[in-house]
Amino acid sequence: MGNSALRAHVETAQKTGVFQLKDRGLTEFPSELQKLTSNLRTIDLSNNKIDSLPPLLIGKFSLLKSLSLNNNKLTVLPDELCNLKKLETLSLNNNHLRELPSTFGQLSALKTLSLSGNQLGALPPQLCSLRHLDVVDLSKNQIRSILDTVGELQAIELNLNQNQISQISVKISCCPRLKVLRLEENCLELSTLPQSILSDSQICLLAVEGNLFEIKKLRELEGYDKYMERFTATKKKFA
Repeated sequence: MGNSALRAHVETAQKTGVFQLKDRGLTEFPSELQKLTSNLRTIDLSNNKIDSLPPLLIGKFSLLKSLSLNNNKLTVLPDELCNLKKLETLSLNNNHLRELPSTFGQLSALKTLSLSGNQLGALPPQLCSLRHLDVVDLSKNQIRSILDTVGELQAIELNLNQNQISQISVKISCCPRLKVLRLEENCLELSTLPQSILSDSQICLLAVEGNLFEIKKLRELEGYDKYMERFTATKKKFA
């Protein structure tokens, strides 16, 4: 796109605090945003061809609350991204990410994280130190097992649909706020689904269709009645 068009977007963003430039074939993060590091609350650069974020610039958006880079070509995230202390929503669906920065736990205000359609091989342990995290979408990745660290996750909703999960730690039942757990289209046997999810957790919506067992078999497990009590009590909220 032409410089004048970009300049017009920058001028508008200066007034509104919102910079949105989707579907423009951008191959890099616009350096012109350097002028707006203390203005912007929202950046949306989805549906472009950006393959990296500039380390020296990305961490300077001191007021940024929402960053969307869905459908780009990102392979890594710079540590400096984790300087965004006010960031509440981060959407990175359909990129090529294999892991998160070790400093990711510093995004202390983060509430919603969307990483669907990447190449993550595990649930990132850094997420467990994010105390305000409400919704985590890790669907359509390459996760094979959920380890014990999951017990410290603070999320209310965890979406793990369409991975390759065959093992889940019983610690998932210890998640203090987890209400919605989505595990559709994975590789779970009924014997590898921790029974404590039904009997001893806060989970009131468990989605497990498309695994290696029939749903009716789930209903025969001990603790299913307890799960149904929680489900019935809260289903109006998810209607």
